[in-house]
Amino acid sequence: MKKAKQKIAVLTCYDYVTAKLLSSQDIDILLVGDSVGTVKLGFESTIPVTVDNMVYHTKAVKRGNSGAFLIADMPFASYELNAEEAVKNASKLIKEGGAEAVKLEGGIEILDKVSAILAAKIPVVGHLGLTPQGVNKFGGYKVQAKDKTAQKKLLKDAKALQKAGVSMIVLEAVPEALAKQAAKALNIPIIGIGAGKYCDGQVLVIDDMLGMFEDFTPKFVKKYADLAAIIKDAAKDYIKEVKSGKFPAEENTYK
Repeated sequence: MKKAKQKIAVLTCYDYVTAKLLSSQDIDILLVGDSVGTVKLGFESTIPVTVDNMVYHTKAVKRGNSGAFLIADMPFASYELNAEEAVKNASKLIKEGGAEAVKLEGGIEILDKVSAILAAKIPVVGHLGLTPQGVNKFGGYKVQAKDKTAQKKLLKDAKALQKAGVSMIVLEAVPEALAKQAAKALNIPIIGIGAGKYCDGQVLVIDDMLGMFEDFTPKFVKKYADLAAIIKDAAKDYIKEVKSGKFPAEENTYK
């Protein structure tokens, strides 16, 4: 798709029903992100998410998926310790979860783990820029690589990941000009999230895109629907009809 200059559409997904709906519309890639921790499990960050959490949700998405390439995030502390642990957890996401690739956050500092996972015949996706698992190191969810030194490091990391054999790289919350430079310099796809229009594809968190997650909305999110309002109105009507005895009506009752 990159060679043909076709943009790649990616959305996060965490359950069977949503996977069915999204894959019916020919979404290119479904990403079971560790963002499940904040938008589905109620954690303050992605850090508490476990490998078992990721396997559980990946299995659900796998059952509903009908053609999209399926990627699962490797959560915090599932690959940093050593290469052996990284391969073990990546294998679990593939063998038990049904993912077709795993995504890791980081650059040159995790190359040994990336190489070990690739050697185990598991495709790897990289993630640079704002890496949510490093939120404590960054001091919050802030735009990354704003100075020349950080930009040079990011490009060096990206090229090192490509040389190691990763399939694509997610670039999060970086200046548009830097993402454009990365997309031009690399042969593998650059998938942007808050990285501008020059990336080879885009990814958004499904709950943000549908207007369901109300805790906060990053600048880079476009809401394509306001499902929070629709769900609230539906719940309100249901509660009212149950209280008044209007529901269930005759057409909802077995005789």
